[in-house]
Amino acid sequence: MKKIVLLTLFLSNCFLAQAQITPRNILAQKYTQEQVQQALVPYGQYKPYPTTAAQWKTEVPDSVLSQVVEAGEAQLDYVFQPISASISLDFVRSGDRERHSGISFGKRNALMELILAESMEGKGRFTEAILNGVWSICEESYWGVPAHIGRTGLPDVESPIVDLFTAETASVLAMADYFVGDQLDKINPLVRKRIYHETNVRFFTPMVTHGDEYGWNSPSRPVNNWNPWIMSNWISATLMLEKDQSRRASMIHNAMVDMDRYLNSLGDDGGCDEGPSYWTAAGASVYDCLEMLDEATKGKVNIYDNQLIKNMGAYFYKVHIDGNYFVNFADADPTLIPDGLLLYRFGKALDDQRMVDMGRWAVGKFSSRGTAVTGFHRFRSIENLLTIKKIDKTLPAYDKVQDAWLSDIQVLTARDADADFFLATHGGHNAESHNHNDVGDFILYSRGEPVIIDAGRGNYTARTFSAQRYELWFTQSNYHNLPIINGVGQKAGREFEATEASSTINDKEAVLNMNIAKAYPAEAGVASWKRRVALNRAKNQVEILDDYVMQQKPTTIQEAFMTIADVDTSTPGVVSLTTPDRQTFVLKYDPKKWSASSDFPSTEGMEYRSFKTKWSGHPVQRILLTNKDLSQKGKHSFVLSKN
Repeated sequence: MKKIVLLTLFLSNCFLAQAQITPRNILAQKYTQEQVQQALVPYGQYKPYPTTAAQWKTEVPDSVLSQVVEAGEAQLDYVFQPISASISLDFVRSGDRERHSGISFGKRNALMELILAESMEGKGRFTEAILNGVWSICEESYWGVPAHIGRTGLPDVESPIVDLFTAETASVLAMADYFVGDQLDKINPLVRKRIYHETNVRFFTPMVTHGDEYGWNSPSRPVNNWNPWIMSNWISATLMLEKDQSRRASMIHNAMVDMDRYLNSLGDDGGCDEGPSYWTAAGASVYDCLEMLDEATKGKVNIYDNQLIKNMGAYFYKVHIDGNYFVNFADADPTLIPDGLLLYRFGKALDDQRMVDMGRWAVGKFSSRGTAVTGFHRFRSIENLLTIKKIDKTLPAYDKVQDAWLSDIQVLTARDADADFFLATHGGHNAESHNHNDVGDFILYSRGEPVIIDAGRGNYTARTFSAQRYELWFTQSNYHNLPIINGVGQKAGREFEATEASSTINDKEAVLNMNIAKAYPAEAGVASWKRRVALNRAKNQVEILDDYVMQQKPTTIQEAFMTIADVDTSTPGVVSLTTPDRQTFVLKYDPKKWSASSDFPSTEGMEYRSFKTKWSGHPVQRILLTNKDLSQKGKHSFVLSKN
């Protein structure tokens, strides 16, 4: 299995954080394999979802059933296209990932819509299309994506690699077996036999025999969202496909042991250093696992009362700005549609009323989100459908968190009701999962609209998770709200970090103090760079204070500020900002010490395509303040306020 080790080390170097592990083992210490086996509902009795049209009609509103059946009807003529070797080789030849994933993901989405339509209608109209979809996917050489098998481009079928989408595919096929298995048997009993065989060879057996060799499941290193995401699909597929009760219990317990590895990678604050858009595949996937374990053991496996789980859930609303805007440090996206039905269930399980209310708000605000059955985490979509009737009414708003300090990931969020400001800033280090070199960065929103931003990530390509990652401008500190010192930005690595990080939160202000000197390499020549980022509630403004000491007189010092607002630098001492919604702000600086300019980062190239449409099509612009009064030590202050 040397190839697996090498390839997963490749993935590990690209994806995984370098934080501390806290060996809590909250699942494995509480439940033995024997206890799990005794509690686990036998295969033939495991019925978590409706299996007949009559059952669906009882559980799900008629209007939603009609929508799902109509979506299935639209896929009746879907052509389940094979994936050629040339398409698989796109990743190593050009760096493109989208042609392969477009076919692969499209097939699985179409199959899922067909499966649910047939289960809900129960007339046999969709079974032939389902048959073709199942068989086409079983015929594929690899269920994952080429980016996840390194530089080979083509899979080694004698050495199966388990990635996110292998796991997702196994779950989709397990649902085909669960929902329409009897109908497939009537066509040909070899179909269900093939489903189990392929899932066992590609997923179950590699996980059982070599799971510890995958970097995303390392027992000795921190792991990221891959772990709970894959574990949720492993639990789902195992419960629906594995008939051997002893092996079934063993695999479920193994998944619990492995999921502990993710929970052990979290700080006590439960924060997700990958950001909220990845929380939907990290913390939310932990909930998916716990939800299935709870149901499959009739409540005998349950850790919802654990404070880490409660904190992990609460993270999501602590980083919510407004509407569909969320704090987007690292590779996280600035916008996402919150899954209100998921939040409602998770909040109920945790007895967290704010999360319940956020869920009820999101269901009303983004009503179509809960009825979608395409995309990943398909079992979550089914649970969503079964939750719709349980919400008596939606809410026009919910009680947002005023301030939050997540000490382990060093993220501060704060609101000022009078100015309607939202500030987020962070320390941390530059080896976080999906890392950007951004220690000391901050963002500012007003009335739910971005003013000073983290630009976010571009399109994923071969370069995104390679040695060339930090050649991309959106990963560099030079394109975050940070100083550029002697022409040098921050570097990637665990040693490049904030020190002396501490927060102060009261009625007058919310402040993060940190020393970001260690985030810069030696050639920057920084001895100390103490940064103070503050939301001054008394003055309704955001203040940035940099107090620095250089090893010698610097040659250049610049300060960068990123925005999608229109920028006017014509007045010395003031940068005027006008947002797309016509809010106006000023960034004040000392004109005797600084000159101001602005530029637009490139949107040309494969990795930057999304910046043509991201931020509602508004171009990302960088404001640069260049120091004219260079000295070996000094203090620089900048103030952002409404005009």
